[in-house]
Amino acid sequence: MDKNKFISENFNISPKTLSLVEEAEKSIRGQFEHIENICEINQLRVMKAFADNRVSDAHFTATTGYGYDDIGRDTLDRVYADVMGAEDALVRHNFISGTHTISTALFAVLRPGDTLVSITGKPYDTLEEVIGIQGEAGNGSLKDFGVKYEEIELKEDGTPDLDTIRSVLTASKVKVVTIQRSKGYGWRPTYSAKEIGELISFVKEISPDTICIVDNCYGEFVETEEPTAYGADLIAGSLIKNPGGGLAPTGGYIAGKQKYIELCAYRLTSVGIGREAGASLGFNRQMYQGLFMAPHIVSQALKSAVLCSAVFEKLGFEVDPKPDEIRHDIIQSIKFGSPEKVIAFCEGIQKGAPVDSFVTPEPWDMPGYSEQVIMAAGAFVQGASIELSADAPIKPPYIAYMQGGLTYESAKLGIMVAAEKMGGIK
Repeated sequence: MDKNKFISENFNISPKTLSLVEEAEKSIRGQFEHIENICEINQLRVMKAFADNRVSDAHFTATTGYGYDDIGRDTLDRVYADVMGAEDALVRHNFISGTHTISTALFAVLRPGDTLVSITGKPYDTLEEVIGIQGEAGNGSLKDFGVKYEEIELKEDGTPDLDTIRSVLTASKVKVVTIQRSKGYGWRPTYSAKEIGELISFVKEISPDTICIVDNCYGEFVETEEPTAYGADLIAGSLIKNPGGGLAPTGGYIAGKQKYIELCAYRLTSVGIGREAGASLGFNRQMYQGLFMAPHIVSQALKSAVLCSAVFEKLGFEVDPKPDEIRHDIIQSIKFGSPEKVIAFCEGIQKGAPVDSFVTPEPWDMPGYSEQVIMAAGAFVQGASIELSADAPIKPPYIAYMQGGLTYESAKLGIMVAAEKMGGIK
């Protein structure tokens, strides 16, 4: 059967778009080889952690009630710690999102009168109410509890402003600095684990006791090491993103120094109980299997992002990263310049999804965001960013952010449909 004929007849993709995508694929073969090499190393890292911790069928057994002596839950913590190059880790289905894990880490280590500084500019939108930048007083933000906050803007080239960071750290005692690995709803570089490590070393030279917390969302398994291997005190992320491998139905993780992980466990449950209780309710198997699959699934998402970059650059749009750039997260940004094109792109990605392909996404007032947001997300797990999705705040310069793809082939279809829709926008 002729592949292009099948695609054309069943998905209404024009010969022009098919030809464009084929040209794009040929131009990125070198990037695919690089991604496959990283995938193999990461898969071996995961395999070693499973073997070293003697993972067996017994670890998949469900517990209920208090969940005391849940060996699957406790062993999964150790597996994650090994994979992340950390002293300890806290992996739980109780974490509902990346925002929840980061919030837990912040509330765990900060106390009234402490100072929190974001050294990579504005944090992700959903953290603004956690910190107290947005939202009503009295909602329980860090600000309500007397935590002071300062934000250091990035330089014009998207790199951290080291001079200002030095000035702030020297002028007053800073308890915690946060580093956001990925760009969020911004147009700036995503930082590599090594670059984050260099930034952490810079902070520690000036203020050795400052705790460095990294928002690691979208970055896991994109490289062969995580920020904890370069000195991060804590990193946090969501299991419905990279490390869940498309199989974890919910959950999140925090990894890092053991003394801080203990505080995070106290914050998640209660002081004095911490990680000792909490039934796994049968989620363990999916969380183990998702971690096992994660290196491969992340490689599929990365290939999809590179293809998207190549296709839309050929269509004349500004893209970040560019097709030949080494990647440090799974996100692909495309600057469309108009709301109509952003909406058309998201509609195309939705039509290429395996779930709810018949749905037309529309901008809406999403909780935690200051502007309307449009989201294309035809996923098996609701909101799973490791599955093919795209979202965009409806504001200038009208940038869409695509991420995920459980298989390269399915994501490629979504990209083709989105590219085809661009042809109908004047």
